[in-house]
Amino acid sequence: MASGRWFVVSAVVLGADQLTKWAAQRLLDPDMPLTVIPGFFALRLAHNTGAAFSLLADAGGWQRDLFIGLGVVVSLGIAWWILKLRPGERWTALGLSLVLGGALGNVIDRLRWGQVVDFLDFYYGTWHWPTFNLADSAITMGVMILIAVELFAADSKKRETRP
Repeated sequence: MASGRWFVVSAVVLGADQLTKWAAQRLLDPDMPLTVIPGFFALRLAHNTGAAFSLLADAGGWQRDLFIGLGVVVSLGIAWWILKLRPGERWTALGLSLVLGGALGNVIDRLRWGQVVDFLDFYYGTWHWPTFNLADSAITMGVMILIAVELFAADSKKRETRP
């Protein structure tokens, strides 16, 4: 089963995500960020009850079940998609595997703690990008790979149809 290796990629992402979140919760103080690159990057423990960029974080709690449900449905859909890929669709499989591992990492957080553990803080002066985690990074990279695959596929089709 060729798709099995892509589930291994997802499992590695999931394991690394959970390990880094465990370490962040054990080693970081929410009130005292650990500066890694002064003026640019710190490790800062944060918890997000919302979605990306804390969307719906103040919604009162109902969003937890919504995001768990969406995460599970999306994960099942991605797993099915990976199983249906042809052997030559390695980039698509890689992108989907990264998204799957990241999505499951954040679902596990919501199930265990009712929120997602974040700890990567990029900033400039007083401006901070929303704090995120390894799962978010894997999802972002996976989506970027999927977009690139589609863009190159569309470009390739255009060249094939030119006279």
